[in-house]
Amino acid sequence: MRIFTKILLATDGSESSEVAVRAAVALSKRLDSEVHVIYVAHEHPYMHAYYDLRHQEEEERLRREDQRKLVEYVDDVHKAGGTVAESYLRVGDAVNGVVELAEDLDVGLAVLGSRGHGRIRRTLMGSVSMGVLRHAHCSVLIVRRHGGAEQERESLVGKILVAIDGSEGASTAARVAMEIAKSSASEVHVAYAMEKERYRPHLGPEMWEGWEEGFEHAKRSARSWVEEQANGMRGEGTKTVESHLLLGRPDAAIVWLAEELGAGLLVVGSRGLGGIRRVLIGSVSDSAVRHAHCSVMVIRPQMQQIV
Repeated sequence: MRIFTKILLATDGSESSEVAVRAAVALSKRLDSEVHVIYVAHEHPYMHAYYDLRHQEEEERLRREDQRKLVEYVDDVHKAGGTVAESYLRVGDAVNGVVELAEDLDVGLAVLGSRGHGRIRRTLMGSVSMGVLRHAHCSVLIVRRHGGAEQERESLVGKILVAIDGSEGASTAARVAMEIAKSSASEVHVAYAMEKERYRPHLGPEMWEGWEEGFEHAKRSARSWVEEQANGMRGEGTKTVESHLLLGRPDAAIVWLAEELGAGLLVVGSRGLGGIRRVLIGSVSDSAVRHAHCSVMVIRPQMQQIV
């Protein structure tokens, strides 16, 4: 089964891009996916003000330099043990460049590095990675460094945590997490978070009678459902699957569990669809990308790349 037939790697030679290169190569090899590489160079605005022969020569020099960088970034993929189906140089806005090419190529996954580090800085993602996440039609993997360099060489993701809630996007995310885990022998953790406040009556104390009993029943049902999902993964060949029922706001609870487990990859579904609606991704996926210590893969529910 192929999850992603095409992977688009966006790189700029930065340290975060180096980690993304290794992740994209590992995924492509284990999932039998093509790797396409894009580098979006900065525009040089002054070029358009004076376009005489001297400026034309300077523009050509800069474009040759941009092309040289692209060749260098493709070589980075080769050094990491991967192959590149095609490479692309774009000039201008990086988000538009990546999103438009991803759509033109009909890729299943876009891979980018994140410059977020530490508890404070990780809340402020790079504008490019967040912009691509918000606007791309495809699934997106934001790669963060986890563990030491030796651990990164030995393992693509380490533990995988997948958040489920019964939605189409979450179901697809679980399927993707399972296939990645089977290809990399990774440990999978399946989590569902339920908010206690959703079950608390708001009509006054007289309505609270029996509420705790009802909530305990809801917890038992939820725990049984999560374990059922984990059993389904085990039945399809995933070796190690643990289930978790969390109480609290889903976005915060999932991010907390990812850190508690030391997960290397968090997989979440997104309810963002197309056009304007794709700008607004779900609160869980948005919070995960902003706050999780690990790499985050956001799966679009309409993904058609599992073949």
